[in-house]
Amino acid sequence: MFQEIRIMTGFLSVAELERFCGVVVDCRFSLADAAAGSRDYSLGHIPDARYLDLARDMSAKVGAHGGRHPLPSPHYFASRLSALGIGPDTEVVLYDDSRFVFAARCWWMMRALGYREPRFLNGGFSAWLAAGHTPDASIPVLEPAEIPPVPDAWPGCCDREQLQQLQAQSALLVDAREGARYRGEHEPIDPVAGHIPGAINLPWQSFSNDRGEFLDLESLRSCWGTTLEVSPLVVYCGSGVSACVNLLSLAMLGRDDVFLYGGSWSDWCSYL
Repeated sequence: MFQEIRIMTGFLSVAELERFCGVVVDCRFSLADAAAGSRDYSLGHIPDARYLDLARDMSAKVGAHGGRHPLPSPHYFASRLSALGIGPDTEVVLYDDSRFVFAARCWWMMRALGYREPRFLNGGFSAWLAAGHTPDASIPVLEPAEIPPVPDAWPGCCDREQLQQLQAQSALLVDAREGARYRGEHEPIDPVAGHIPGAINLPWQSFSNDRGEFLDLESLRSCWGTTLEVSPLVVYCGSGVSACVNLLSLAMLGRDDVFLYGGSWSDWCSYL
């Protein structure tokens, strides 16, 4: 059995956040309206929180292939963190209002580059508001942080060709999208419906409750079942974002050897 690492991958309550002395990062975003996250941040956020935008800070420009949210170069992402005053040893807490989807993408990227592992505000921005707090619209003045040496490519991430090589090694693919999209019954975003042949389905929503709180270890283990022991394991979604929630759950259960198919279904279907 893999060693569980809940201590490393942590969640703070709203009360615990009040005692936190590190950097808070707002990761709110909307796939339906790419400007919504930054707009919401400017209207009000947790005091002193900095903002990371999925499209601007955590993605590269979209091309013919590579998916809807291709990963930027590691150096570019490190420079965006630096601009927010985040260095390799900075203590960070992430939050969004989408059950960890966008915060988990940031977590995966920071972790892959060797930054101190960020934690999460359990329940997200909604929990903070429900506790009676008032959002702050002021923008903090920041001092840039050190940019550490980073690899040229993303560790733990595979492209389509590498995915096919992993499949040749009997890798199991896990599709993190909702069941209807996996089955091809409903596709609101990408031009082709369906899933990668051989993939099983375990939706990203399985790992949190309706209040946006992450499940406990026993519940996470139950969600994965015997799949937890399979290797190699590759997780994908529509564009390499919501799959990071699945990867977060696996990290909590000690699986650090799992691959993210970065381009995910939006890359795969671009070749069809």
